[in-house]
Amino acid sequence: MSSSPAQPVKLHRSLGLFQLLVMGIIMVQPTAPMPPFGAISAGANGHVVTTVLMAMFAMLLTAISYGRMARAYPSAGSAYTYVAREIHPALGYLTGWSMLLDYVVNPLICTIWCAKAMMGLFPGTPYAIWVVGLALLFTGMNLRGIQATARTNELLTLAMGAVIAWMLVASARYLMGLPQLTTEVFTTPFYDPERFSWRTISNGASIAVLTYIGFDGISTLSEEVKDPRRNILKAMVGTCLVIGVLSAVEVYVAQLVWPASQPYPDSDTAYIHIAGRAGGPLLFQVMTWTLVIATIGSATGAMLAGGRLLFGMGRDNAIPKSFFGYLDPRTRVPSRNVMLIGGFCLGGAFLMSYQTGAELLNFGALIGFMGVNASSLLHYYIRREERHLSDLLVPAIGFIVCLYLWLSLSPLAKLAGGAWLTFGLAYGAYKTNFFRNNIINFDVPEE
Repeated sequence: MSSSPAQPVKLHRSLGLFQLLVMGIIMVQPTAPMPPFGAISAGANGHVVTTVLMAMFAMLLTAISYGRMARAYPSAGSAYTYVAREIHPALGYLTGWSMLLDYVVNPLICTIWCAKAMMGLFPGTPYAIWVVGLALLFTGMNLRGIQATARTNELLTLAMGAVIAWMLVASARYLMGLPQLTTEVFTTPFYDPERFSWRTISNGASIAVLTYIGFDGISTLSEEVKDPRRNILKAMVGTCLVIGVLSAVEVYVAQLVWPASQPYPDSDTAYIHIAGRAGGPLLFQVMTWTLVIATIGSATGAMLAGGRLLFGMGRDNAIPKSFFGYLDPRTRVPSRNVMLIGGFCLGGAFLMSYQTGAELLNFGALIGFMGVNASSLLHYYIRREERHLSDLLVPAIGFIVCLYLWLSLSPLAKLAGGAWLTFGLAYGAYKTNFFRNNIINFDVPEE
């Protein structure tokens, strides 16, 4: 009697809503606004709280669109997939190319920030030594295929929560020791008439999007979630709300402790200097190490994702397969891609500021978010017979707000991002006979 054919291996749907929400918070990180605090403050002329809340509004609308598209495609979960299927494969390719910029620039700005932080911990050490060491560390960890487990991430999140609580208590004690606390002191972080302008608020909000980068990673778990059509949407919106409220509190107390009118010793690491003012040298040290460890995790994760995306593009010959489609036969890691991104981190850390890098990262992210909103509008309002007003308003407003933030990026970020996008468009057109042939299959085959 012949045996029945073996069933294909599938991902196990085991994650509930609460687990998914916790994973989303871990992906974004509870300390998300702390590393870019100085960059946001510089861009917004001090109005960090206002811009973080503005960015949260845009991300909430985009999260709803992400969740609704996960209902339409519960087995796929990325902006480029939605755009390719709903709008056009060529636009899907460009969306994927734009998002690749996130994965490449993210470890770069993490390298810059960590190097500055380590200089604060070890005064007198050269910036170059830390840049080289960190770039080698991030590259080496990914070449060995080291990944943090969910358990480790949860423990790290608990530790971050404890440090955040310490910061809030220390800030409250510091403020109670100040003379002449007026109502104006507590309202200035939201609105300072001497520093306010819509141009700077818009620029700051476009940088503050960095606070929420990573929430879209929840959509990639669609095949491992119970009832993904319902829970993906709830988890993404919940993550944005939790991170947004927590971030607003974190930056609010920071602006109370260190008003924007007072310059920071180093704007790139402004938050840890604020922690030092609130809680003394011990909190300065603990906060620095906490953010360094968290940032190392972000950098290695982004480098891993970037290497895999480059591998996927190379495997399908959208970019040179002989280089980008290579896997190390022993570790099964796309080692050439990892080393390429590591080299970019090493060189870019000497050529780019943290703020410019943050804006460049958001250049690609906001393009992806606009694509998701446009896809949701097409799928649920244009093409469906049964439609509701929310099917129009949520993605349309989300698209407009993300477009506004994208246009508010600095000219340098738009110039550099435009060059990246132009190169991707030209190469994609060349490889696919002006997009008449297949472009990229982003779905990783089962093993």
